[in-house]
Amino acid sequence: MAYFGASCDTEELNKEFADKLELDFPLLSDPERQVALAYGVVSGDGQYPARWTFFIDAEGKIAFIDKNVRTGSHGADCAAKLAELGVAEAEDAAE
Repeated sequence: MAYFGASCDTEELNKEFADKLELDFPLLSDPERQVALAYGVVSGDGQYPARWTFFIDAEGKIAFIDKNVRTGSHGADCAAKLAELGVAEAEDAAE
């Protein structure tokens, strides 16, 4: 399993953000909003993309979209959804 964040901010702003929060996953930069538009998280001239989480299966198909992300519980919410989707928990995460 792999996970990452995506943002319409520049690489420089994403690096500052990732460093500040000591993130352990990559942030992809999409300042031209091409990916955000393709995934429907931003429309027209909208400046800010919606905060959605996409669960993409091993075949590259979207298995689920969480459109109600709650930042305070998002980690636990993702873990629960992955279990529901049948994704096995990593051995080192269980220790």
